[in-house]
Amino acid sequence: MPSDTTTLKGQPFARDQFEQLVKRRHFYTPSFDAYGGVSGLYDYGAAGTALQNNIVELWRKHFVLEEDMLEVDTTILTPYDVFETSGHVARFADWMCKDPKTGEIFRADHLVEEVLEARLKGDKEARGEKVEAEEDDPKKKKKKVKNIAAVKLDDALVQEIEEVLAKIDNYGGEELGLLIKKYDIRNPANNSELLPPVAFNLMFQTSIGPSANLPAFLRPETAQGQFLNFANLLEDNMQQMPFASASVGKSFRNEISPRQGLLRVREFLMAEIEHFVDPAGGKKHPRFEEVKDVELELLNRDVQLDGKTTVETTKIGTAVETGVVDNETLGYFLARIQLFLLKIGIDPKKIRFRQHMANEMAHYAADCWDAELLTSHGWIECVGCADRSAYDLTVHMKKTGAPLIVREQRKEPLKIEEWQCDLDKKKSGPKFKKDSKTIEAAVEALSQDLREKLSLDLVKDGKISIDVPGVNDGKVELSKELISIEKRTRLDTVREYTPNVIEPSFGIGRIFYALCEQVYWKREQDEARVVLSFPPAIAPTKVLIVPLSSNPDFEPLVRKLRLNLKKIGISTRVDASGASIGKRYARNDELGTPMGVTIDFQSIKDNTFTLRDRDTTEQVRASIDDITTAIANIVKGAEQWSDVATRLPKFEGQEVD
Repeated sequence: MPSDTTTLKGQPFARDQFEQLVKRRHFYTPSFDAYGGVSGLYDYGAAGTALQNNIVELWRKHFVLEEDMLEVDTTILTPYDVFETSGHVARFADWMCKDPKTGEIFRADHLVEEVLEARLKGDKEARGEKVEAEEDDPKKKKKKVKNIAAVKLDDALVQEIEEVLAKIDNYGGEELGLLIKKYDIRNPANNSELLPPVAFNLMFQTSIGPSANLPAFLRPETAQGQFLNFANLLEDNMQQMPFASASVGKSFRNEISPRQGLLRVREFLMAEIEHFVDPAGGKKHPRFEEVKDVELELLNRDVQLDGKTTVETTKIGTAVETGVVDNETLGYFLARIQLFLLKIGIDPKKIRFRQHMANEMAHYAADCWDAELLTSHGWIECVGCADRSAYDLTVHMKKTGAPLIVREQRKEPLKIEEWQCDLDKKKSGPKFKKDSKTIEAAVEALSQDLREKLSLDLVKDGKISIDVPGVNDGKVELSKELISIEKRTRLDTVREYTPNVIEPSFGIGRIFYALCEQVYWKREQDEARVVLSFPPAIAPTKVLIVPLSSNPDFEPLVRKLRLNLKKIGISTRVDASGASIGKRYARNDELGTPMGVTIDFQSIKDNTFTLRDRDTTEQVRASIDDITTAIANIVKGAEQWSDVATRLPKFEGQEVD
């Protein structure tokens, strides 16, 4: 656990107590627990589902609505050919190593990281430094790396290990194998030597139809469905560029060794954006000026390759200007990602943007930055923002012939000098018969340089030879009676190009978990009283209604208040149990409910209510209309509690255990 992990109020963070809370209050729970559970699968309870939905709703407002994006919903089941073309079949893999004695499987990079981090802890203990220990979860079959001897390491070795850990994401399978051998990394449970790392494809394979003759995958991302709908999306956007599509939906990855709760799972919710941009314009963004002064904590690849993790606070305008971030559109979305994370309640001190190193870059990416959030598990990638260049549209168009391009009228016609091939189809058709179409396509595919060379051969020899795979021996001879090659000038009035794509990709479950950790804290006067300080906009329930007792005279007021709040879309919860007012508030503080309204005997007399703030426990008293307005303003973000506390009469009392 990172030594600097703290609660929202700066208290030491106890992960075991936090995890007990979120499970006890049913934010999320292991799936199929009655059957022993399946690692990497989780169910969200009522509070967790509401929180997740509110995060997604705010995401839609922040991105889809504000950026005029086109949201689509594409299928989870995806034919094999799609992911073969995209490169996922060949490359979408992690490295795993196996214990030949027990058959236990480890993800290689995670094992190396855990063992080396444990050895650094052992070194600190040997040097007399305090190290916070982690306890095993008795419900989990696999044990953490523990019981590492307090052995002092050479200073040079400590530095070497720290540099390895800083670059851990950049190592491929062969390099991980060398690290395992060099540092004698074994199965922590039995000290058994491991087999060399091998690639394991992370996609779940299935089949479509009763005959199972159409292989398919459960998608590992929502992106491919958006790319294959590009022509329709461009039409929906009236052929105007640039524009963006968006999709929210489930994705699936067959993780080698799921761990860390919601941080590494096999089924998860993603929210992805594909921003299509003209590469000829330098990937400018029309709204970049609005965000150029937003400061980000940047960890670039050069720093990581030096074995360091030092971040630099940089305005995004400066980062783009100096080339640290490749282009304006990529920079624009990095800034907008940070603004979204802050809006949902992420601690600004616990956000950084880390640039991918060359070896960890996805096969489709030209540049990529991760928004990482600090948790008790360390820095966790929660949002990826990649420049996918024109990779996806290009490979799918080449495979299928679908017109995944933009055609736009030029302002002025462009004069183009080029070598043109004229094949006499009336003669070539009868000569080559069934192969004529293949030969025509091969002629059309000839490059300009090759056409120029072949024109000289045609004049000199009266014939040329071209490559045509699959016809004869792969070579076809064409005489000057069948083909002519001439240099001509033509006017091009239409420009065709394949857009580039900037892709922000959000792992909603990881954001959910990091947020819950970061808003968690304990009341100083009573550490047993835990609070989750969700911003009102995303809190699972906005208002707790607390009648002072079970007196039936309170029921009409409860109904009236709930109806008023429901009409304006604000969720409520009534706690009419026999517990004290303080206890009722305390258990809803655990759920992150930002406001509470108490109905007492004074309410019956004058129709006034007390409104309580979760974080400060301050209360004000006012009419039902004033209370409703205050709640609505706080939820919408038009007012803070401090504003309400200033303009409405303060109330003392009532909150007792």
